[in-house]
Amino acid sequence: MKLPAEVTIYEVGPRDGLQNEARNVPTADKIRFIDALVASGIRDIEITSFVSPKWIPQLADSAEVARGVHRPAGVRMSALVPNRRGLDTALASGMKEIAVFLSASETHNKKNVNKTIADTLTAFDEVVKPALAAGVSVRAYVSTVFGCPYEGDVDPERSVELTGRLRDLGVYQVSLGDTIGVANPKQVEDVLGRVLAKHPASAIAVHFHDTQGTALANCVTALQMGITTIDAAAGGLGGCPYAPGASGNLATEDVVAMLHGMGIKTGIDLDKLTEASRTAASFVGHELPSKYLKAHLGKQARARRRAEMGS
Repeated sequence: MKLPAEVTIYEVGPRDGLQNEARNVPTADKIRFIDALVASGIRDIEITSFVSPKWIPQLADSAEVARGVHRPAGVRMSALVPNRRGLDTALASGMKEIAVFLSASETHNKKNVNKTIADTLTAFDEVVKPALAAGVSVRAYVSTVFGCPYEGDVDPERSVELTGRLRDLGVYQVSLGDTIGVANPKQVEDVLGRVLAKHPASAIAVHFHDTQGTALANCVTALQMGITTIDAAAGGLGGCPYAPGASGNLATEDVVAMLHGMGIKTGIDLDKLTEASRTAASFVGHELPSKYLKAHLGKQARARRRAEMGS
């Protein structure tokens, strides 16, 4: 099995995770969560989204979060930006990296941003070019690459085309997303094979949801094909507000535990990462789906019981 020696985890919990929570999380708790992720060794974190509070009220405090987080040297923080107004606010809030997004399926794109794919790409001229001119890095997400909740199967060639269009705009990396968690390793191999035939692996990331329990298997396939950046959300937070039935993102600690077990470096302290996820669970008010987190908490509970019995 050919695998990379090191993998970058791109943490999306503070944005992609919290935006799908029913409870509005206080700004101070969001900052505490981000600080805990940084303390665990994560160096790439998407912290918020500069989108209208009308659409994502859970992230209405984006400017406050961006201004309030600590930014240690070597840590890259980004924010999702839907339009020029969002970009202006992001720049004023000190962001040095932004992300743009669109879908590989027309119906999901219209549901998500109320535009066709073609119109969305045109609108990116008002965001990507000014961001690059301001010295800000730009990343991109392509959603519903492996399946759409409205259209079903999605032509893999759409992802190839969109990746090319986005890179032509100046985007440094394109994250290919399994928004509803239907991908399987064979499908991942097919899509990535097409994309990597035209683009370097360093320009591609993967973003899997674990709806059908295949996210880790899909990651292994991507790793074998040379991908070295994986999006994940601490605790398995999140989903997609415009993808009915989509479960949470791949849990960061689940993928990190797997990578470490395979001898692949991430630079992340798994115990500290697990504590960050436990912090998130405390303020969202419910159990998180991460398998590693559940096992870790169970182990701690058993140790406490043994200690109590011994005393």
